[in-house]
Amino acid sequence: VQLQASGGGWVQAGGSLRLSCTASGSIFSIGAMAWYRQVIGEKRELVAVIGSAGNTNYSDFAKGRFTISRDNAKKTVYLQMDSLKPEDTAVYYCYADQVRTTTSPPNFYWGRGTQVTVSS
Repeated sequence: VQLQASGGGWVQAGGSLRLSCTASGSIFSIGAMAWYRQVIGEKRELVAVIGSAGNTNYSDFAKGRFTISRDNAKKTVYLQMDSLKPEDTAVYYCYADQVRTTTSPPNFYWGRGTQVTVSS
């Protein structure tokens, strides 16, 4: 199983970016999917999580500015980020939990991360 993230880049404060993360492999179901972020030297922190039924939860800094969504048929999770601030600059990682495949028990996986840079 691999998680491939894309959509990161550079944007000015107040701008928007949309991140995507697609799972590949012999997958027949995925539980929760999430986005985390990490600044060098700091702990990785949760941005938002979405359950398999579409229920969502956001960290306080993401509420009202970020929107997480998923397309189960495409095994893809998205993060729409609006009103970006310089403090949102970080590497963003996608995460998938309770991933069931044809050959292994349920497990969790991390994507490799995509850099988001917001300039003031």
